[in-house]
Parts: sequence; structure tokens; C-alpha cells
Amino acid sequence: MLYSCAVIFNRTGTFECPVANVQKIGVTVNSIDLAGVGMTSQRTRGRLITRLQEQGISNHAVLETIRMTPRHIFLDEALAHRAYEDTALPIGYSQTLSQPYIVARMTELLLASGPLEKVLEIGTGSGYQTTILAQLVEHVYTVERIEPLLVKAKARFRKLGLRGIVAELSDGSFGWRKQAPFNAIITTAAPQQVPDELLRQLAPDGVLVIPVGNDKEQHLRVLRRVGDSYDFDEEVVEKVKFVPLLGGISR
Repeated sequence: MLYSCAVIFNRTGTFECPVANVQKIGVTVNSIDLAGVGMTSQRTRGRLITRLQEQGISNHAVLETIRMTPRHIFLDEALAHRAYEDTALPIGYSQTLSQPYIVARMTELLLASGPLEKVLEIGTGSGYQTTILAQLVEHVYTVERIEPLLVKAKARFRKLGLRGIVAELSDGSFGWRKQAPFNAIITTAAPQQVPDELLRQLAPDGVLVIPVGNDKEQHLRVLRRVGDSYDFDEEVVEKVKFVPLLGGISR
């Protein structure tokens, strides 16, 4: 098998294994594309995890999931050798594959309150963040406005045998009303202010992890809904740099 066991969290939140569903899908280490060699090998991935730990990432399940997920398959072949650098990389259409630290940080913030059942991701992009989430939560709903990126991401989900992902071509600034409410929402592009529509789609005690700002300054923010009220606790985490959250569909 590509990975050593089948689940990551049990329903009590206990860490059991880095990658979910592997025994069900039958992926094998005979695929060099997934297992990696040279600059995509497990040793190289291990160095990335050390860097993430040095930067303060402490959630063991998040770290193990990132270590075992083949980030190089989310890039064009010419950039695959840079997959385990802690940097954002281009994926075309003026979009990027987020820096591993940011993926880890946002995922860690999302999971801070415990296991999640239903998560909405705004901006599928390459599908890398989606893949990390799909191994840590029950169900991931993801929307992408650029059709060619979504087509590639879906192909990667099939290649990895991932379950529990529902993806749609859609303008992410409106969330996904039909599937709401969500226990958590994460956005991989930055609006200039927090969209009220996303807040309305959070379940009681739900959490929104979102970069907010303009092209000069952005901050990663966490908004937590207080019970079933429409009050929110807000935390400003750190400065970040994301592509802007745009409306409309691009085919």
C-alpha cells in the first residue's frame, strides 16, 4: 500500500494514521509518481516537516498528513522537484499552490476545536489543500471558479482514490448555499472584507478561516460563531499573501 494504514482520526479525535481510506482504494508504492524519488522522496518530505515544526506547527495529524501526501503530483512536471520547498508555486491561470506552512497553519486552525464533519473550501485550485482536508475531516465540499483547474483537481482526487469530496464549478464568494450549513469554511483566496454570505453558512459553533485584505496587506483571520447566535469571535492570526478572491466563472 502507498501508506501504512487506513484512518487518520477516529470520531473521538484520536490520531491513528496519516492517510485515510488507503486500504479501501488499493494504491501501491509501485507508482513512483505517488511514492516519489530524489527531491520528491520521503527524506525530502521529512525535511519539510522539520521546517514546519520549527515554524510552530504542532498538530501531529496535520504534519503526518502533509508528510505522506504527494505534493509533487499537484504541480506541472517541470516544477515537481520544488514540491517540498516551503514556498508557494504557480499552477497557471494566475493561481498558486499555497506554501506548505500556510496549508498546515490554516488546517491546524480549522481543527483546533476538534474533529469536523462538514467543511467548505473556497478555491479548489490544484486540489492540494482539498486533499489534506479530505484525510482529516468527514466530508469536504469545494468550489472553484476556473474550470481547467477544477478538471485537473478532480483527476488528482481520482488518482489518489479520495472519498468524501464534492467539487463544483462555482463563484466561491457566495459559498454553497445548497449544501450549508458547514462546521467550518476555509478560503484559499483573499476578499477585501469577510463575506457575510460565508458567515451565514456556518453551523452553530462553526469556524471560518480566511485571509482578508488588498494587494498591499492581508491578514489571516479566524471567526468563530458563538453557539447558534449570530455573534462571532474574531482572531487576527498573522500577515499573509494570497491571490484575490474574484467573482465569476472562467472556462
